[in-house]
Amino acid sequence: MGSFELQVSDEGGIAKRLWKKFKNERALALYSPFAVCLASGTLNPTSFIHCISQDVYFLQAFAHAYELAEEYVDDEEDKEAIAGLRKRVMKRFRNQDSLIREWGFEPPKDRTCDAATVKYTEFLAETASGKVGEEKFSVKFVTPFEKTKLAAYTLCVISPCMRLYSFISKEIQARLDPDDGEHIYKKWLNSLSSVKFEASASRIEDLLDKLCVSLTSEELDIVERLYHRAMKLELDFIWAQSSVQQSIVPFSRLLNNVEDNLILFCDFDLTCTAIDSSALLAEIAIITTTNGSGPLPFTDIRTTWSDLFSQYVEEYQQCVESIILEAGIDKSFQAEGLDYEGLFKALEKISDFEKRANARLIHSNALKGLKLSDIKRAGERLDFQDGCKKFFQNVVEDKNCATKVHVLSYCWCSDLIRSAFSSGSLNAVNIFSNDLVYQESISTGGMIMKMESPIDKLQAFNDITSKNNGRPLKIYIGGSLGDLLCLLEADIGIVIDLSTSLKSIANHFGVSFIPLFSGLISKQRELAESGSINRKGKSSTLYTVSNWDEIYAFFLGQ
Repeated sequence: MGSFELQVSDEGGIAKRLWKKFKNERALALYSPFAVCLASGTLNPTSFIHCISQDVYFLQAFAHAYELAEEYVDDEEDKEAIAGLRKRVMKRFRNQDSLIREWGFEPPKDRTCDAATVKYTEFLAETASGKVGEEKFSVKFVTPFEKTKLAAYTLCVISPCMRLYSFISKEIQARLDPDDGEHIYKKWLNSLSSVKFEASASRIEDLLDKLCVSLTSEELDIVERLYHRAMKLELDFIWAQSSVQQSIVPFSRLLNNVEDNLILFCDFDLTCTAIDSSALLAEIAIITTTNGSGPLPFTDIRTTWSDLFSQYVEEYQQCVESIILEAGIDKSFQAEGLDYEGLFKALEKISDFEKRANARLIHSNALKGLKLSDIKRAGERLDFQDGCKKFFQNVVEDKNCATKVHVLSYCWCSDLIRSAFSSGSLNAVNIFSNDLVYQESISTGGMIMKMESPIDKLQAFNDITSKNNGRPLKIYIGGSLGDLLCLLEADIGIVIDLSTSLKSIANHFGVSFIPLFSGLISKQRELAESGSINRKGKSSTLYTVSNWDEIYAFFLGQ
């Protein structure tokens, strides 16, 4: 049994696994201008009518594909299930105009099949007729088993289309007021998030899982490629839909005025990276000692680092607990109104703690003897969070996106950060961090401290902003208490993987968190009403995301 097959069995089914795998495409669909404008209720009705006018071509393609798939399978239960799916599609096709009227619109008098629609429907037709893969070579299916394989290929092209619309509609519905009867697209959204629609999407996935059970690793790879290709074609269709009006996404294209330039700020450790840079530098120090080049015996250097990290964690927790006790923080409490002064004072405690910890590190000489070449090599191999490096590469390379990128970090060694970004050809990223002191490219154990605390980050943030001409729009991406002041100063503060400690402390001082997609819906309404987005200084609202795919989709789009 191949590794792919083991993954399928471990995760419950190939349909579910593939849906989870292509999370980047999901994010791009949800953060498309069409979906965001639709969610906000500001989508031009003409654009909406044009989009749903394409349904007839999709439905016809589905019906034909189901008809062929029904012929391919030899199991009577599978035949009956596929026949049922085909009947539902044909019923929807016949009732399309009446459904459009139920949704509150008049059916279009003339329909023209879009180029994006043609690409998807032709791909489905070719797959169902036996032309499998982008090479479009004909495959002869002779035995009943081989024909069943083709049925699986056909369903895996339909499945992502159904699941994608179910996903988008449910994500939007979750953010709408259930009592709001004025949202003009609510009835259409209701139909796509209905029990019947979900039943059809799930039935296709169940059938796909069943038909793939007997496939080989190579055949499952074909299923994955077909599924991904279908999902990308559906994504192309969604992005091909005109929203007519100005859209908040992709955000990088919103600003084209030189006076309104855009500055992107980002934290480094565990925001960009998969591991903390301090752990990596500690590992380099231990290896250096193992090779006989360090200032301390091997057993001593391990003990030193263990003590340093243990003391840091213990004192950090004590510091946070003292803030909670002094402020009388109730973890379930959300204060009304931003208490910036109170928050600033609380974070001064964090600043004092970080400075004491760094002084202790320097005094220990634990970073003495590190070779600059080893640090750079480690930086080049440093693992980034999924999608992070791709995001920055595209931001830097985008000629239409005049965005300046600045990384603000507590990292002890800016050379490590610089080499980590240079491995992705990201030399244009500006690094603001601390520096090790070297003698002939060997660290002395000393550090030049430039960025030790939330206050230092805020000072760097303000200095960079003040040097820019015009009125720059600022985005900050972070995830720790050390980022909080900068997140609040930014026009859009984005928190990756919101922690409980950050949330409880921030809530006490009047900071609230909402999903980025929810925030964009509000900002799209704001943009539609006033023609601009609100930039009235500090905001008490920060936006949360679970991964870099969301940030990529929001900022750069397809």
